[in-house]
Amino acid sequence: MNDKNTTNAGNGDKLMWKLLRKHVSATQMAGVAVASLIGLVIVILALQFYSDIKPLFSSEDSFMRRDYIVLTKAVSSFGSLLGSSAEFSDNEIADLEAQPWVRKVGQFSTPQYRIYGSLTFGNRNLRTYMFYESVPDEFIDELPEGWGFDPAKKKVPVIVSRDYLSLYNFGFAATRNMPKVSEGMIGMIPVQLTLSGNGRSETVEGRIVGFSNRLNTIIVPQEFMQWSNEQFGTGEKRLPSRLIVDVSSPGDKAINEYTAANGYEIAGDKADSSKANYMLNLMTGIIVAVGAIISLLAFFVLILSVSLLMQKNSRKLQDLLMLGFTPSQVSAPYVKMVTGINCLVLVLACIAMLLCRHFYLPMLSTFGIDGGSVIVPLVTAAVIMCAITTGSIYVIRRKTISLWRN
Repeated sequence: MNDKNTTNAGNGDKLMWKLLRKHVSATQMAGVAVASLIGLVIVILALQFYSDIKPLFSSEDSFMRRDYIVLTKAVSSFGSLLGSSAEFSDNEIADLEAQPWVRKVGQFSTPQYRIYGSLTFGNRNLRTYMFYESVPDEFIDELPEGWGFDPAKKKVPVIVSRDYLSLYNFGFAATRNMPKVSEGMIGMIPVQLTLSGNGRSETVEGRIVGFSNRLNTIIVPQEFMQWSNEQFGTGEKRLPSRLIVDVSSPGDKAINEYTAANGYEIAGDKADSSKANYMLNLMTGIIVAVGAIISLLAFFVLILSVSLLMQKNSRKLQDLLMLGFTPSQVSAPYVKMVTGINCLVLVLACIAMLLCRHFYLPMLSTFGIDGGSVIVPLVTAAVIMCAITTGSIYVIRRKTISLWRN
């Protein structure tokens, strides 16, 4: 009995579609599908390209966010002769904190004593005077394991500029016939730090726990800097010569205008990388917006086409409703048509995106990029088409119910 009812329902759907498809324009539906396909491909291809190329503009430092910049004062021989200060005054810091693009300002703290470091490995001993700085822990996004300082243990974690390791391996070690070391190896070698000042001297053990591409210095915990300055320093307050600034938008042109007007410099290539990152975000947003607008227009064209088609068949639809067919049964052919078109667009868009990615990914591999995940663009495509299909079905059902009530 159930098989018979199913067969009758299937035959009813076929007869209904034959009755209603008279005014369906294949060319018009194909045009709507192509427009939807173009819009969807633009959206998901932009998202995928952004995901693939993003590593080029992202810092490799896991412990610092990309929206931190380091400010220093520009140093010139003329300014030095006039006795201009390279430190930031309290008023200058307050003015910087008042800028709308600044979230927070931190100061680099410096030691007020002499530091003598020694490192022993491979039956070789390196000794030199050295220098380090500290920043508040709140400016370190992910604290390395073991970060902090306990005066009772006298062990100091250290973050070193990766450039320093490169200088040693390819400069000092190469000319002195010394062994080269990797990041993992040097992290296991203790560094003896001899602190001298205020009539006292003491040796503490340092250990490298991280490397930085963005900070061209050596960083120690703020607690250690405070403790060591109290023990070996002069006790006098020193103005900072470098500031670390948490900014809302690294690519904001107001930052460059402000620093240029006040004679400040952004350390390293952060300014250029921030601009590039900002432009990448901006261009991706524009492209996604264009694709979304095209998709939205295609959705409205689809709705308009189906509505006009149903209007042309309104007499037939009303007759079917009078014969006892439910609004769901009468609207089923249009729902299936719209669903089929959108499913085809979804599949073709995903294939087109993957093909485009297959062609441009080898070019990105020359920069050492393996590519990001394809999950987000594919899920985004599915969500967009599900939303469009749901909206279309809702409009079709509402149109059918209005005809039934009339």
